[in-house]
Amino acid sequence: MSGPAAGPDGLLRCPWALSTPDYIAYHDAEWGRPVHGDDALYERLCLEAFQSGLSWLTILRRREGFRKAFSDFSIAAVAEFGVADAERLLADEGIIRNRAKIEATLANAKVLAGWEAGELDTLIWSHAPEEPGPAPLTVGDVPAVTPESTALAKALKKAGIRFVGPTTAYALMQACGLVDDHLAACALRDPA
Repeated sequence: MSGPAAGPDGLLRCPWALSTPDYIAYHDAEWGRPVHGDDALYERLCLEAFQSGLSWLTILRRREGFRKAFSDFSIAAVAEFGVADAERLLADEGIIRNRAKIEATLANAKVLAGWEAGELDTLIWSHAPEEPGPAPLTVGDVPAVTPESTALAKALKKAGIRFVGPTTAYALMQACGLVDDHLAACALRDPA
């Protein structure tokens, strides 16, 4: 199914959201809603990187484990993590234990800790499209990469942020409300 479908409550939703209650809750309350604040955006950036190659459901179901393991994604706190913390994280069954992704999460916090307050927020949001594109009618109308996500990935990499490519950057843009990819007939699409 590629078009909107009725959920258990009869509301039309994006079809990807209907397979589990976890997805419905995420879709309805969070996905595509504007996210601001450096720590909040750092969390989303990290989770999107951890999702790479995995199901988003895997990340959603471990989100509280990630928050506990990474000090609620406080940039200042994670920037202080050292070798012992990295080893602790590699043994933590509550998260995805991928060495490259863990190392990138720690390295990114160290980079971001040197930035001015609001700088990550400003950088990410500066890549939001100036005009919203047409509302997608089907899942097939939703891109995986856009010129804006490619530019965002390049800007983040240039600033020293690791493990973010154009696809991850676009997923971040979707999750944080820089773009609204709820299908046109989805009850949760912002009517604006």
